[in-house]
Amino acid sequence: QVQLVESGGGLVQAGGSLRLSCAASGSSFSSLSMGWFRQAPGKELEFVAAFTWNGDSTYYSDSVRGRFTISRDNAKNTVYLQMNNLKPEDTAVYSCAASIHRYYTTRRYANRENYNYWGQGTQVTVSS
Repeated sequence: QVQLVESGGGLVQAGGSLRLSCAASGSSFSSLSMGWFRQAPGKELEFVAAFTWNGDSTYYSDSVRGRFTISRDNAKNTVYLQMNNLKPEDTAVYSCAASIHRYYTTRRYANRENYNYWGQGTQVTVSS
């Protein structure tokens, strides 16, 4: 079992930055691929970014590429999402997820069904 706890959400003005953290416990973090998803009110869950288990590759949705950066610290069992140049359309509940599987494409990492564990989420609100 893996437990995931997100933190770092909040209210920020457009153009500002936030860094989300997701702390993992309960299993070998370094063997997990990690992803971030978000869900805005009335919208479907959307893939944001992912980091492979081996640290070799990152994947991003087109909507955040160039503004968001995913990283991981295996010594701290934590994955981060640095969000810069935030826009009102980035407002959502952000959740991290962990996968025991090993994939090699964005399509695989963007599929919520390919993740085994989920956190509760943290709210990010971007004001205009």
